[in-house]
Amino acid sequence: MKTKLTVIVDNISNEGVTGEWGLCLLVEFNGKKILVDAGASKLFLTNMEKLGLDVADVDYGVLSHAHYDHANGIPAFFEHNSKAKFYLRDGTAANCYHKMKIFKKYIGIPRSMLRKYPDRIEMVSGDYELMEGAYLIPHKTAGLSEIGKRELMYRKENHRWIPDDFSHEQSLVLDTDKGLVIINSCSHGGAANIINEVKESFPDKHVYGLIGGFHLFNKSGEEIKDVAGKIKDTGIDYVCTGHCTKGRAYGILKEELGDKIEQMKVGYQMEF
Repeated sequence: MKTKLTVIVDNISNEGVTGEWGLCLLVEFNGKKILVDAGASKLFLTNMEKLGLDVADVDYGVLSHAHYDHANGIPAFFEHNSKAKFYLRDGTAANCYHKMKIFKKYIGIPRSMLRKYPDRIEMVSGDYELMEGAYLIPHKTAGLSEIGKRELMYRKENHRWIPDDFSHEQSLVLDTDKGLVIINSCSHGGAANIINEVKESFPDKHVYGLIGGFHLFNKSGEEIKDVAGKIKDTGIDYVCTGHCTKGRAYGILKEELGDKIEQMKVGYQMEF
C-alpha cells in the first residue's frame, strides 16, 4: 500500500492555499491517517478543507516538538476531531523559550494545553510503536544542549534556565515500500544525527528519506554546505524540506544535493 504525505501548512503558499510560519503534515499510511503537528494557528483546518481532507478522519496526532509553530493548532484539532490522541514526547511541558537581548520570549506549546486535554494527550518514551510500521523515535545523540545554547533556546525547569537539549523532539518513522521515511519537523538535533539515530534503532533497514525543516534560516553558507555533506554521507535517497530551512538555505542545499531534494509548500504531495 502506498504511503502518501500532504503538506497542510508550510511557509510557502500554493494555488490559493495559504501558508504561515509553521508546519503541519497529513500522513496516509496503512489505512490510517496521522497528523504531524498542527501549525501555529487554526489555519490547518482551513487548508485541510480546501485540499478536500476531513480533520475528523484523522486517527493519530503526533507533535514533533514543543514549539508554538507546531502546537498552537492542537486545541482546535481537539475541537474538530473527537477520536484521535496527540502523542508527545515524555517530559514535554510549557517551558520552551528563546533568549533575547534583555529577556526570554516564550515559544512553547499553548500554556494550558496539557491541563485542559489530559484525556487526548499521550506521553511516550523510548522507541515507541504508534501503529504497525509507524514509530516515534527520540534523540539518542549526546551533547545536544550545546545546540540549544548556540540557538539561544532554553527551557525553564525548577526555576532554572537550562539550554534546550531537545528531549521533547521526536521523529515519526514510517516503514514504507521504498524504505524508512523520517519526518522531523525542525530537526533541531541535526538532520544527519536524526538519520543516524533512526539507523541505530533499525540497523537492518534502509533509510530512504528525510522530510521536514532543518533550522537553517540563520546559518552561514558554509554551515549549510556542511549539513548537506553530512546528509549525503548517510546514503539516503530523498529529502523534502521547508519551513525553518527557508529559501536561501534551500537554494544551497539544492546545489549540493541536486535531484535528491525537493521544496515543501502547502498542498505538495509525496508518495512512497
